[in-house]
Amino acid sequence: MKMDCIRKRIIFTASVLFSLCLFSYGEELVLGGRNGWDEFSSERRISRGQGRFGYESIEIETNSFVYDEYTDVLIDFEDEKSPVADGDYEIRRNSLRRTSQAVMKKGAGLSRNTGGMEIFGRQGTLFGTEGLSGSFAIEFWLSPSVSENGETVFSWHTSRTLGDRVVYQQINAVFSGGHIEWTFDNIFDLFAGGERSETVLRGTGTVIPGSWSYHAVSYDCETGILEYLVNGTSEDIQYITSDGTQNGEISLVSLGTPAGIEICPLYTGKIDDFRILRRAYSPPDFQTAENAGKTEYMMYAPSGGRFETKPVMTSAGARLNFIRAEDNVPPQTEICYYVRSGDNFYNWTAEEPAWIPVENMQPLENVTGLYFQVAAELFPDGNGSVTPSVTEIVLDYTEISPPLPPFLVKAEAGNGSVTLSWNYSVDDNAGGYYIYYGLRPGEYLGRAAAEGDSPVNAGNTSSFRLTGLENGRIYYFAVAAWSVSDERIIGPLSDEVYARPLARLPQ
Repeated sequence: MKMDCIRKRIIFTASVLFSLCLFSYGEELVLGGRNGWDEFSSERRISRGQGRFGYESIEIETNSFVYDEYTDVLIDFEDEKSPVADGDYEIRRNSLRRTSQAVMKKGAGLSRNTGGMEIFGRQGTLFGTEGLSGSFAIEFWLSPSVSENGETVFSWHTSRTLGDRVVYQQINAVFSGGHIEWTFDNIFDLFAGGERSETVLRGTGTVIPGSWSYHAVSYDCETGILEYLVNGTSEDIQYITSDGTQNGEISLVSLGTPAGIEICPLYTGKIDDFRILRRAYSPPDFQTAENAGKTEYMMYAPSGGRFETKPVMTSAGARLNFIRAEDNVPPQTEICYYVRSGDNFYNWTAEEPAWIPVENMQPLENVTGLYFQVAAELFPDGNGSVTPSVTEIVLDYTEISPPLPPFLVKAEAGNGSVTLSWNYSVDDNAGGYYIYYGLRPGEYLGRAAAEGDSPVNAGNTSSFRLTGLENGRIYYFAVAAWSVSDERIIGPLSDEVYARPLARLPQ
């Protein structure tokens, strides 16, 4: 008796496994991982880093300056061959090297006191145009290796004609006593009868070697304020007015013959995200409120980043079971995953079909289609100092097995017609049948039947009559079942049969 139970259990298990083999089988699609990530259909504030197992990962992009309508030039050092990201400036000389030890994004400039970089602005840029100008700001991140006196971060020298004589102009940013001093010679007209004018802004906080700090010098032609800020905190401020106060008449900016700007000509250390603006300073988006008297900066924007993969094709009627993500989610960070599916992604929009929130490794229901698409939103911690990352996303889905064909097919000729009959498929997954026909064995390209070109959808029936055929011609036929889940999923063909319509036969 016990053996009978075991035998029945084995038979039952085998039948279940056989049924599973007939109806479905699991498949996987790997996004990212060993082969890296392809281009995305959409992405916002994300970048590529190194994830688990040394594979490429997706993480939130670090904050950085962006080019806007007020930007005169932006040098972000992301591309070593072309460090100038935007702006109508050309590089005349460059001994800076790109380093991945950046504070913003993935690249910074590394100077070893070998001349730095010289850029030259074309006509229309702030330093490439002679004459009067308005507000401006010069910003950059700095991490010096040393802070010795004379180390020079910024230098611009030229001349202009003042009355009947030539006056030299310069703007310099030079280390002095562990601080940076900005010198502006003959840049501003102070209505003093054309006499030489020099303005100096002195930093007060020590620029610590090996640490990144954010520097900005700004002139506001609306208020006359010339200001030097370090990490968002004002270290020196002067009124460039006729009496040196806010009540005096505001000075103009007048620049002479266009000349090259030298960046880090005598400097050892790193520089990142150098930007010149044609407006006065305003706190960057990633600056937070002061904390204990110190302005803090968020490396990652609180809004995080998002990416959407391109739609990936599986098979008609495929069902997504779950996603399995290889990710890293440090404390206080978060990753939200989404999927959507459909049969034709060409008519998809940003909102349709709707994105479905999903959990890593959690079963899904009713996510079916020929195409699947995955999206992920990544959020940093509260301080904006830590990012999550995604190394790999695996789509586990089930394809619908194509149904078995009818075992026996018969063809009976008539007058201009042929009637096909067959046994229903033993496959419960069969939802209907296609009839293939043609004039040569194995070539089912027929177009003569009144019921349509080959193949003809006969529906869920076991016989079907094709009419409008030419008498005296021999026709070849085969029948295939289509899936009850999707009629586009078509199984293999049955054995071939043939028949020849004749006028003497009944219709």
